[in-house]
Amino acid sequence: MVQHIGKLYRSAASSFLFFLVVDVGVTGGSASKENAAAVTHVTEQPLLLTTLEPWNLLVTQTPAKEKAKEGETVVLSCHFNSPQHPALNDLMVKWYKQDEKGRMDLLENNVTVLPNNSRFFISGDLSRGDASLIILNVTTSDYGIYFCEVSLPDGKVVTGDGTKLRIRRALGLFGIEESIGTIIGVVAAGIGGIVVLIIVLTPQLRKCILCMTQESRHRGIETT
Repeated sequence: MVQHIGKLYRSAASSFLFFLVVDVGVTGGSASKENAAAVTHVTEQPLLLTTLEPWNLLVTQTPAKEKAKEGETVVLSCHFNSPQHPALNDLMVKWYKQDEKGRMDLLENNVTVLPNNSRFFISGDLSRGDASLIILNVTTSDYGIYFCEVSLPDGKVVTGDGTKLRIRRALGLFGIEESIGTIIGVVAAGIGGIVVLIIVLTPQLRKCILCMTQESRHRGIETT
C-alpha cells in the first residue's frame, strides 16, 4: 500500500514538472516573439530627411520708364525680398545697362566696374533689400534700359523687368527740350522719307532727262 502511494506521488510530481516546463517554454516563446516584433517596428520607422527650401526672391524695379535732363541726378529704384530668407546681407547685387551697343556692366556689390567713373553708385541699404541706383550728372550717353540683377547663394540669378531711361536736352536758341530717343526716331524717319522720295521720283527724273536729250537733238537737227 505504501509503495502504491509512493508511485502515485512520483507520477503526480513528474506530471507537474512536465506542465511547468511546457508553460515556461510557451511563455518564453511569446516573449521572444514580442521582442522580435518590437525590433522589427523600430527598424521600419522612416528616416526623416531635412531638405533646404528653395529661395523665392522677388526683384521689383520702378518706374518702367524715366526721363531726365542733361546734368540732373537720376534715381532708379530696385527692391528685392524673400519671405523664406529675411537675411539679405550676403546676396550679390549688380546693375547693367542695355542699349543698341549691347550690354554694359555698371555696378557689382556697390562698386562701380567702369574705369574712371564715379557717377554710378547704389544708394539703398542692401541688408533691407534696397539696391536703388543713383546716376549723377546724366549725359546723352546714359540713354538705355537699366537692369537690377540679384544672385543667390545657390547660383540662381533673378533680374528685374528693367527701367528705360530717356535723356532730354535743349535744342536751338528757344530751349526746346526733346528726348534723345525721339531725336533718333525723327532723324531715322527723315532719312527714310528721303530714300522713298528718291525711289519714287527716279523714273520721272529719267523721263525728263530723256525728253530733254531728245529735244536738244531735235533742235540741233533743225539748226543744221
